[in-house]
Amino acid sequence: MSQSWHKEKHFSNRNNWLRAGVLGANDGLISTASLLMGMAAADPNHHTLLLSGIAAMISGAASMAAGEYVSVSSQRDTEAADLRKEMDSLTKYPEVELEELTAIYRQRGLDENLAQQVAQAMTKHNALEAHAREEIGITEVSKANPLQAAFASALAFSCGAIMPVLLSFLTSSIWLMMVLAITTILGLAILGCISAHLGGAPKSPAVIRIVILGAFALALTSIMGHILGIIF
Repeated sequence: MSQSWHKEKHFSNRNNWLRAGVLGANDGLISTASLLMGMAAADPNHHTLLLSGIAAMISGAASMAAGEYVSVSSQRDTEAADLRKEMDSLTKYPEVELEELTAIYRQRGLDENLAQQVAQAMTKHNALEAHAREEIGITEVSKANPLQAAFASALAFSCGAIMPVLLSFLTSSIWLMMVLAITTILGLAILGCISAHLGGAPKSPAVIRIVILGAFALALTSIMGHILGIIF
């Protein structure tokens, strides 16, 4: 008798780099396009637009990388501190920690005997890993990785920002605002589709959400650029 295995695909292991990547690409595309549209509405020369776009792309990528690294490093430091506390408790009070783990399994639906057996087995296998997962919620999948997040965010920001920069180089100033608006909305829709696909989530809500927010940002900066261009 043949036995078939049902293997499900899960995407939670992508959360660290996917979150940083989506945030970076979204920020790179919207912030750079919004900046260029705001400046184009104020009617600067083409050379100034191009330099501003390049500066925005470089500084934005560096800022995103630094911000992600610092933020995720803080998360990692907190996780490390929690693990040290747990290790100390396991060393000093092993019986109390075993009862704590048993109580967690009881709360999850196991009867007293089975909960105690599971807790003893998990403690014997790797006590710190069991308590980190069950008590604190730290797993190998969710563990913070600052370098991974920083690299993904910087690379994604650059990929998102390069399109409006290239358009500012290739498009006449007369048509730049319209071209930027259309291509940015299209790019955001594609980004929403890709991020939803990589995360195994429904595509429509992701696309609608990112397009609406992006369009609002573009409209706001264009209006402000036009007003400031008139005043100054």
